[in-house]
Amino acid sequence: MPKTTRNTWTFNGTSVKAGETTDLKLKVSERYTGDPIHLPVQVIRAKKPGPAVFVSAAIHGDELNGVGVIHELMFGEPVDLHAGTLILVPVVNIFGFENQLRYMPDRRDLNRGFPGSSSGSLTSRVARVIFDTLVKRCDYGIDLHTAATGRTNFPNVRGDLTRPEVRRIAKAFGCELLVNGKGPEGSFRREAVKADCNTIILEAGEPLKIEPGVLEVGLRGVNNVLIELGMVRGEIKQPAYQTRIDQSTWVRANVGGLLRFHVGPGEVVAQGQPIATNASVIGRERDVLTAPSAGIVLGMTTMPMVKPGEPVCHLAIPKASSLKRIAKTVGCMKSASLGQRLRDHLATNISVSEREADPASEAVDEA
Repeated sequence: MPKTTRNTWTFNGTSVKAGETTDLKLKVSERYTGDPIHLPVQVIRAKKPGPAVFVSAAIHGDELNGVGVIHELMFGEPVDLHAGTLILVPVVNIFGFENQLRYMPDRRDLNRGFPGSSSGSLTSRVARVIFDTLVKRCDYGIDLHTAATGRTNFPNVRGDLTRPEVRRIAKAFGCELLVNGKGPEGSFRREAVKADCNTIILEAGEPLKIEPGVLEVGLRGVNNVLIELGMVRGEIKQPAYQTRIDQSTWVRANVGGLLRFHVGPGEVVAQGQPIATNASVIGRERDVLTAPSAGIVLGMTTMPMVKPGEPVCHLAIPKASSLKRIAKTVGCMKSASLGQRLRDHLATNISVSEREADPASEAVDEA
């Protein structure tokens, strides 16, 4: 049964009646002065009962794309909620957000601190407040992320796809790539699912930016999930293709130097295809990194300089039987489609040049 069946619903001590939209402040800590530190929260309730869904962003304080998505949900075209309750939390890690930093002041990762403890560290205490107030009140959750510093991610949804309700909203969100996994120990989504709040995350774009294409993906995805759950009216917008990813691998630098990239985010690559050329600072080629298997570029570094062992390209490896179809679909995408615009936009964050593959490499259509 949904958690918002009653006419009056209490959030953080404030009663929100059916049909109301209320802006709230959730106290999570205190400053050195003893003044309270709050998270801004907006609660939107339909007149008709239904599921409770939270949408959160900036659990890493420098990941701003999700902040932009929620900002649009709050202040753009109003959400016409037909049923249920929608809780919007634009900034979870308010400490990192104010300092443009990923982590908390005690140097811990808030996204490894859940469900938290009321008697633990600063990070653990904040996690406990958020978990008790938000997660335990909701049936579903969407947590919005970007890549870490110096990287970009092609938009992908991640969740424990073995759980039917997680799989349901992950597919509905509408990204091309669905990455299966429970998430790291202590992560927000992993612990939320354990508490029967079916939660997915979006990974898309770079930190410290609000990117137009990612903003469009996020807005479309949240709306798709709300349609799927019967909370808003409309038709779900489907991606050009959708595939489940159960395996991925990082291509790492073998030597130090400057990179010249040969692929971009979202690109389908063949086994043995050049990923990047590594050259010395005086321009002498030292190494060529190639794809260890056919796959799709899930994410990559945006930093041109590397040391040995540093990550260069995150490669998603779908089933070989589906890769030929995916390559054909991507090749036929219209320039105005969201998928192609995303590929073009994200590729502008790195310098991509062509390099011929080794003739012995395995082509995608032979995979």
